[in-house]
Amino acid sequence: MIYILVLVLFFIAVGFFIGKKKKQAVVQSFPENWRNLLLDNVHFYRNLKPIKQAAFERRLMQFLSEVYIEGVGLEINDLDKLLIACSAVIPVFGFKEWHYYNLSSVLLYPDYFNTDLEFADTAKSRNIGGLVGTGRFENQMILSRRALYHGFANTTDKGNTGIHEFVHLIDKMDGLVDGVPERLLNHQYAMPWLDMIHKKMEAINEDKSDIRKYAGTNQAEFFAVAAEYFFERPDLLKRKHPHLYKMLEVCFNTKGNK
Repeated sequence: MIYILVLVLFFIAVGFFIGKKKKQAVVQSFPENWRNLLLDNVHFYRNLKPIKQAAFERRLMQFLSEVYIEGVGLEINDLDKLLIACSAVIPVFGFKEWHYYNLSSVLLYPDYFNTDLEFADTAKSRNIGGLVGTGRFENQMILSRRALYHGFANTTDKGNTGIHEFVHLIDKMDGLVDGVPERLLNHQYAMPWLDMIHKKMEAINEDKSDIRKYAGTNQAEFFAVAAEYFFERPDLLKRKHPHLYKMLEVCFNTKGNK
């Protein structure tokens, strides 16, 4: 009798767990009123053909079904959700399916913050727009709403904080944030990629490049900054850095994506 009772309780627990898991995985339909938000704020989406736009919308909803977005000192609105989801989907849109298994939630702050995650006007050295969490913030990303919005509003500065941080997260999926995204680049490209980025970093640090100076910090930052440039100003990157453009095109599988 006790044995049967234990079995019954076990299957009830399993059923509850499965039901809960399915409930969390449900992908909602794309809200019609979000389409204008995308058209007004995301040039990547505007440049897609209608069939690709529909696919992009589905990918946004898939991401939002898997990752929780929480506001710190603010209420999350629809544009917040969309711009965060766009930051996640744009770098991996060239792949039929992608899941950020190393991300459970995104914390959105109103403004830039410091290393102690302070964003008030009294906080000193508020210069961080986003970061991929470690330690107690493992599997979390922290973003500044101001930096996030600026990245999508300014389409001429070659920068986008949201994309930058998600590229770090992609880089981290092989266990190391080292600028060599093994999940994206085939092994045959690893050495040519490293050789090229070291030459590019040398040019940056000698003030002989238009790539943002932060890219000269280390390999990981070069990859993230170069990815921002690639998605924000692809035509300019292709003209000024054709070899880098081709490598990133292979990396993000974007050929024929529009």
